[in-house]
Formats: sequence, structure tokens, C-alpha cells
Amino acid sequence: MINNDRPRLYYGYVIVSAASIMMMMIWGTFNAFGVFFEPFIKEFGWTRAITSGASALNTIIFGILCIFSASLSERLGPRWVMTLCGIILGFSYFLMAQLTRTWELYLYFGVFVAIGMSPYIPLLSLVPQWFTTNRGRMNAIVLSGMGLGIMIVPPFASYLISVWQWRNSYLVMAIITLFVMVAASQFLRSLPNQRLNGKKGRPAIGLADQRNEGLTLRQAVRTRQFALLCLLYFSFLFCLVSITVHIVIHAIGQEIPATRAALTLSLIGGACIVGMNVMGNIADRFSNKIALRVSYSLMGLSLLWLIPSHSEWSFYLFSIAFGFAYGGMQVLFSPLVAELFGTRSHGVILATGALVGSIGAAIGPIVAGYMFDALGSYTMAFMICAMVAFIGLASTFLLQKRPQSKSFN
Repeated sequence: MINNDRPRLYYGYVIVSAASIMMMMIWGTFNAFGVFFEPFIKEFGWTRAITSGASALNTIIFGILCIFSASLSERLGPRWVMTLCGIILGFSYFLMAQLTRTWELYLYFGVFVAIGMSPYIPLLSLVPQWFTTNRGRMNAIVLSGMGLGIMIVPPFASYLISVWQWRNSYLVMAIITLFVMVAASQFLRSLPNQRLNGKKGRPAIGLADQRNEGLTLRQAVRTRQFALLCLLYFSFLFCLVSITVHIVIHAIGQEIPATRAALTLSLIGGACIVGMNVMGNIADRFSNKIALRVSYSLMGLSLLWLIPSHSEWSFYLFSIAFGFAYGGMQVLFSPLVAELFGTRSHGVILATGALVGSIGAAIGPIVAGYMFDALGSYTMAFMICAMVAFIGLASTFLLQKRPQSKSFN
């Protein structure tokens, strides 16, 4: 006799799996930009500051569009929004293969790729909707896809460049991105109104019964905690994008072969996965603030280590420490927003904080590129990154529990 009362697989786990796969493609292909940095400079003669500008524009457009994609996803559902953006992302990399002029770099990578990446925040916001417990762990699984993408895609792109040149490499990336993004999007859906799973009357596992609890965006932006969230995002993204854009070409400048220099990004991605899961568990057991303090401390120290580094092994050691810190920070922002402001407007608040923080992502790589163009060295750029990381560390000590809606005084 078949037992019809056996509980079915909770669909929240399907959401987590699909979101993780999409994170792998979004951030793996984005971080591969650093691998294409040297071919662009060699073929077109662009400066590092100009080439970095495309990444800066991308982060600004991405930050702005995250707010709209979060709102659009709540209205139309994540499936349709992510399907459309997956098509745009794949098509954008096809255009990158046709690149000939600076304005095309800024349009294709700075604008079109940013549009395709923009539902990143809606993907993160699905986790707090479907889970009330183990949010840090579930968020870590989703964001592990990001680390896996960084670990796999840049070395894969570097290999393709060495065999087929950079244009054909972007064509391969375009085809894979289009297929994976559109296929994975079909499994996404928002939390249904009917919140029961399995046996009639039985609540779904970890279901978010208090979905509308918390502050609105208007209430949140009037709190000091939101200002701290923005500062944390700024310092995090300033350091992260500066490194991911410039670390490969910096390693090549230290006479490390290009294919092995690309391993620095791969190690960052691998260590990122470990950092996400370790810090996600620490956050669940202790607090987001403690996990953030450990992550910001490690990032600042790793950047100080990078300044005098010249050997291959020292670059790899930096990548492991920096990637672990990066993963820890990345996984903590979504549950931190839920802790500080609730889940009522979680996606929009998270996207708005990321938008303000994206200013750091835009400024960071340009500053690093300008410092090298002017001084012939990344030393000053890495010192600035370390200082910014320690400012983020100081900010974690000012975080408090869920604030009330009140303005600055």
C-alpha cells in the first residue's frame, strides 16, 4: 500500500538549487572580464583606467537596475524576469565578441551585461521568503554558485583564449550563458499564497509566515542602520571589484604566466565557497555581526599581504584568504537585511543598499587603474583597498538590532 502522506520535497530546495546555478553563470562570466583585460590592452592600446571604466559603468547600471528588477520580480514573478535577463546576458557576450571600439566596450559590458545581471537581488530575496530558519545556510548554498562560477569560468576562458583567441572565447561563453540561464529560470517562482506542504494543515518546512513583517524602504532609509549597511556594501564592493578586475594582469606583471595568473581568480572562487558556508554557519549559530567582523578583518589583512607579494605562491595564498573573506561578506548581507529591517521590503532594501555600495565598485577599479597608469605600480591602490576594508570592519561595531523608523538627528 502506497503511503500518500509521505512529505514531498519542499520546493524551497528547488529554488535554492536553481538560484545557485544562475549565480554561477552571472558572476563567473562577469569575473572573467579580468582575464580579457590583457588581450584588450594589447589589441586596442587602451589604458588600464579606460578599460576598468567599463566595469565601473557596469556596477553603477547594475546597482540601479537591481532595484527595478526586485520590484518587477515581485509583480511579474521571478521566472519571467530571469528568463528575459538570461537572454539579454547571453546576447551581450555575443556582442562582446564583435568588440572593436571603446564605446562598444562600455555599451556591451557596461550596460547590456549589467541588465542581464540585474535580477541578482531577486534571487537572493527568494531565500528569506521560503525559509525562516537556516537562512544563512540556504543563502550560502545559493551564493556558492557565485564562488563556483568564479572558480571555473575565468580559467576556462583563459584556456579558450590561449587556444581560440578572445573573440571565439566570448562566443562560447555567450552560448553557454544563454542556455543555462534560460533553462534554470523555468524553475523559479515566488512563495505561493497557499503556504501548506505535504499533509493537509501541515506547515511547510521553515516557511516564512511573517512575510510582511518589518520596515518599508521609506522607513528603512531614515535609520542609521541603513547608512551603515550602505557603508558596508561600499567598502566590500570597492575592494572586491578592484581585485577581480586587476589581480590577473597584476600577477602577469610579476612574470607569472597568464594561464597560471588566471588561477588567482579560480582560487578566490573556491575559497569564496568555503567562506560562504563557514560564515553562514557562524552567522546562524552566533550572529551576522561577528561573522562580518571576521570577514572584514581577514580581507584587510590579505590586502596588506598582497602589497609586497611577488612570488606565485604568495599570490595564491592571498587569493585563498581574500576569497574566504569575500565569500563570508557576500553571504551575510541578505540575512543581515532581514535581521535589521525584516522581510517586508527585503528585496528593495537590499537592492538599494547594493546600489549605494555599487559606487564603491565603480570607483575602486578606476582608482586602481589610474594609480598604476600614474605610478607604474599597484602598491598605493592596494593600500587604499586595505584601508577601506578596515573602515568596513569599524562599521560592524555600530550595527544594532532591528531599528525603529526614525530619522537622523
